[in-house]
Amino acid sequence: MSSVVTPKFGHSAVSVHAELKRRVNEYFEKHKIDPTGNSKLYTKAIILVTGYLFVYIHLVFFTPAAWLAIPECVILGLFTSGIGFNVMHDGSHSSFSKYKWLNTLAAFSLDFLGASSAMWKNKHVIIHHTYTNIDGIDDDIEAEPFLRLAPTQKYYKLHKYQHLYFWFLYGLLYLFWVFYTDYKKYFSGKVGNVPLKKLSNTDHILFWSFKAFHFGMYIVLPIIMCGFVPWLIGFLTYTFVTGVVLSIVFQLAHTVEETGFPEAKQPSNKLEDEWAVHQLKTTANFATRNKIITWFVGGLNFQVEHHLFPKISHAHYPNISRIIKQTCADMNIPYLEHPRMTTAIASHVAHLKRMGQN
Repeated sequence: MSSVVTPKFGHSAVSVHAELKRRVNEYFEKHKIDPTGNSKLYTKAIILVTGYLFVYIHLVFFTPAAWLAIPECVILGLFTSGIGFNVMHDGSHSSFSKYKWLNTLAAFSLDFLGASSAMWKNKHVIIHHTYTNIDGIDDDIEAEPFLRLAPTQKYYKLHKYQHLYFWFLYGLLYLFWVFYTDYKKYFSGKVGNVPLKKLSNTDHILFWSFKAFHFGMYIVLPIIMCGFVPWLIGFLTYTFVTGVVLSIVFQLAHTVEETGFPEAKQPSNKLEDEWAVHQLKTTANFATRNKIITWFVGGLNFQVEHHLFPKISHAHYPNISRIIKQTCADMNIPYLEHPRMTTAIASHVAHLKRMGQN
């Protein structure tokens, strides 16, 4: 598969991005607040990591009966997702802390959990955040042939039922990610059709070291301690829950009825909108008033704020969201949002159903 030439963004007479940055920066300066993580975020990170380690140790070294072990595997999946949302994600965007070493450590939590932070940074931080919802470039909307997420993607007959079977596929995401897609990116040197940023010798060593570590901690050791069948049931339960939770949170941000899938005009290979407007048209929030959801998903229900300001910690999204929403209203630009998670899921299902029609 050949590499693609990434498109250029348009320009506005009045830069929306510049105005958004001016107003948001003014907020941080006025309140004398650092835009990176704060004590609430660090406390949450400690709770999630401690909970994760406690459940893992109890399952592997003090293996309870099945009636308790299976719910604990579900809880372990929730802790894994929570660490991904709150620790790894902010760390990979250098927003977890003002200290580089702490951001690096937070990002490495993904390697500890089995996936490669180097592959993620290329796929998510660099490509997805720049070319959101652009078919053929944004790997987050590539799930062919199993799912059709964009109108420009090839249609297969099985897509007629994708709004019914997507939950099962989402449950396989984590397994697929850890044991297949990371290796595909590593050996092909590409994220989809886009070349990977060149890996350093350290990146190569860390990739293989953490993959071996994860294999030992999640396959070899549990089989030795618990037996093959209990391990298999527990591992599949754990990875399925993790996959569903990770998938649905990220899908509600970009693949709902209201979000767009822009195409570059040819032969200029140029997009109609400037980058900030592109983000606003391809990204949606959900359940932003639900404090429990906001706490657990690391502010990723404030996806609009995250895409516009990825280097600002999610701890500040509820406050800057008011500024961004008002700016969009002042400049007559869409600000996409679902009031509840259930309505966002309904919109995602409706989108899948529409994409399942030839």
